Amino acid sequence: MNKTLVSLTTVVLAAGLIAPPPAHAEIRVFACEPEWAALAREIGGDKIDAFSATHAGQDPHHIRAKPSLIAKIRRTDLLFCSGAGLEVGWLPLLLQRGAPARIQPGKPGYLMATDHIEVLEQTTVTDRSFGDVHPEGNPHAHLDPRNLPLLATVLQQRLATLDKINAEYYRDRAANFTAAWGRRLAAWEVRRSALKGMPVIVHHRTWSYMVRWLGLREIASLESKPGIPPTPSHLSALLQTVRTQPVKAILLTPYDPTGPADWLHGKTGIPIVTLPYTVSRDAGPGALARLFENMLSQLERAHGIR
Repeated sequence: MNKTLVSLTTVVLAAGLIAPPPAHAEIRVFACEPEWAALAREIGGDKIDAFSATHAGQDPHHIRAKPSLIAKIRRTDLLFCSGAGLEVGWLPLLLQRGAPARIQPGKPGYLMATDHIEVLEQTTVTDRSFGDVHPEGNPHAHLDPRNLPLLATVLQQRLATLDKINAEYYRDRAANFTAAWGRRLAAWEVRRSALKGMPVIVHHRTWSYMVRWLGLREIASLESKPGIPPTPSHLSALLQTVRTQPVKAILLTPYDPTGPADWLHGKTGIPIVTLPYTVSRDAGPGALARLFENMLSQLERAHGIR
């Protein structure tokens, strides 16, 4: 390039006639589940790049520590997961294989949701004869919407620690999210009162937080023990139970096996309701609110409210 062209380019850039290249996100977030990637996008906006290791159709207990995930976590600034043993089968391996020190346990870049909320079903039992129990408690904390404002605040603080230049930006977004979420919770509270006491059967302990929030009455679980498929004797006993207690719905996630629910439905006619467990992998602002709207609408239909 000759000197005249160089000088002209310099003048044009200085005058603002050529736009500078777009700014890149400051913080790379590796979320173990889609709900945490979605919350990160709500609070981090265009200052972060959030990736989810799992998608809505996967059981987050059971995924492989694939090379692509190892490569992704090596470039991560903030790790955001459920914790309470949900990812115990694969996350430790990812952390061991080249994950940076900044996202290891105890560092600001390591964030487990269940470290910051009231965890249900904690136990000292570790005997596998009790099934696939989580001694740390139930990890499915995102299914109580009251937990999300708490976690939004924690997330905002972590982002501000990692990216001090944009700290005010994160605070503003967290404040806006929390205020809007509070209005939604108030509206959902009205609908919640109509669902209180609704008798349901679950497949797994996935729905414990939602059941507590809505005041549903969990009659039984299709699994013989957590994570253990039902035995014929368990299903027979369950059949006797529902013949004496009315049940409005059998609740499944999109990834639960349908065989036991289909069997019970065939014997009793109890509707099977497959509720959304989480949001899509690339979910943007508003997706978390739509998740709970969808849940409430399906439960209201099953209960005969709509």
